[in-house]
Parts: sequence; structure tokens; C-alpha cells
Amino acid sequence: MFEITTADDGTIRLRGRFDASQVASASSVFDRVSDSCAVDLSELSYISSAGLGLLFATQRRLVDAGRGLRLTHLNPHILEIFKIAGFDRIFEIE
Repeated sequence: MFEITTADDGTIRLRGRFDASQVASASSVFDRVSDSCAVDLSELSYISSAGLGLLFATQRRLVDAGRGLRLTHLNPHILEIFKIAGFDRIFEIE
């Protein structure tokens, strides 16, 4: 199961398993992001290369406009995936 929501303050929250089958629904949210925002990963249990790719594409688009995503509340397993992929050098991670 995967769920993506946007809070009133603009924070995007990801819950569950973010894999290739969820990229289309997540794209509909991330494609509308035009300003810097936080992405809360506290309830994310899994992310595939397809999910990482969508986050990277969004980050690249935002950085080109002087903005970016801030990833928050990564559990140790998800943080390790981001470090292995080198994404800890691409994203601001809190």
C-alpha cells in the first residue's frame, strides 16, 4: 500500500511502499511542485529505484529554478538507501 498526501503547509507525506506501480500517482503530486517544500518520509517503509528516480527528477527541476526538496524524518533503512545512492549529496536531509 502507498499513500501520498499534501499538508496545509505544503509538506508532502509518503506512506508505505513507493515502487514503480506508484510512480504515476506520485507524479501527479510532484509534477505540481513549483516551490521548495519538505517531503516527510517518516512512514515510508520501502522505496524502489523508480521512486528514487521521481524524487531525483523533481529535485533537478526545482534546483534549476533555485529551489529544492527537503527530505525529513527518514528511518535508518531509508536513509541508508539514500546514502548508498549518493542522494545525501543531492538532497537536504533532516
